[in-house]
Amino acid sequence: MSIRVGIYGYGNLGRGVECALRQNPDMTLAGVFTRRPPETVRTVFDGVPVYHADMAPSMRDDIDVMVICGGSATDLPVQTPMLAQYFHVVDSFDTHARIPEHFAAVDAAAKASGKVGLISVGWDPGMFSLNRLYAEALLPDGKDYTFWGKGVSQGHSDAIRRIEGVADAKQYTIPVEAALEAVRSGAEPQLSARQKHLRECFVVLKDGADAASVEQQIKTMPNYFADYDTTVHFISAEELAREHSGIPHGGFVIRTGRTGKSLENRHLIEYRLNLDSNPEFTASVLVAYARAAYRMGLEGMSGCKTVLDVPPAYLSPKSGEDLRGRLL
Repeated sequence: MSIRVGIYGYGNLGRGVECALRQNPDMTLAGVFTRRPPETVRTVFDGVPVYHADMAPSMRDDIDVMVICGGSATDLPVQTPMLAQYFHVVDSFDTHARIPEHFAAVDAAAKASGKVGLISVGWDPGMFSLNRLYAEALLPDGKDYTFWGKGVSQGHSDAIRRIEGVADAKQYTIPVEAALEAVRSGAEPQLSARQKHLRECFVVLKDGADAASVEQQIKTMPNYFADYDTTVHFISAEELAREHSGIPHGGFVIRTGRTGKSLENRHLIEYRLNLDSNPEFTASVLVAYARAAYRMGLEGMSGCKTVLDVPPAYLSPKSGEDLRGRLL
């Protein structure tokens, strides 16, 4: 039986989910749900039904799992608990500090409806979270490090675009190579935010804007740039479109640890991602966990879950026999 999947929200992430579903023959795209007028939405592939978001609850019998592709700031805290009343749901909520409250809201809604709600599915939180757990469990006497980049931070780019006088912008988060090498050496350094990452900004100004003022506002922006060494480049709209149109990202999770009678033996675990497209990779993770949510629901589970709660085999369309034969 094909797993019927809905996409709720149709931006970069939603388009990525549409593409990812084409690579999973056990899954079918049942429809896209959007807050825009449906007739104005052009999907990646022809023939995909597009509905207004308000219609989603009425289609509870036509969709097994709803993949929610809204933003973490204002969309997902409302959308995921609401949709968990009707469907198994998966989201990519990534505001780390607010995960506990989001979990509680989704858990209450999903338990009441008997559905499974998988939240914070992506690469961080998500795949990086899993690797931090595995490494910490294996090397309890050790230290974790997470580096992001080189890649486009969509939230930081948006923060720059909100500055008066800015027409467009892209911001890259870049790991500091010296910090990476110090960690890989097993030295277990104490690193501040400034010591771990650089921020590089490419900004298109509006006509008449004061470049010096914009640069000062960027570099002193609290919670975004003030705690980092930040470089600002002013470029043309044509150069931004030509050189910075993609959305790459990636990063590293590293665990250093010691074992032995006197903790004399050192070990290092490193997990790396290098992504041409942040939203398309995140979408691929969401689709795999949509399969897991469906399977968990078939087993009678309900309530909110995270990637830390899902057996790895539930992500794959392959049988247990096949996985044991090829991967063990």
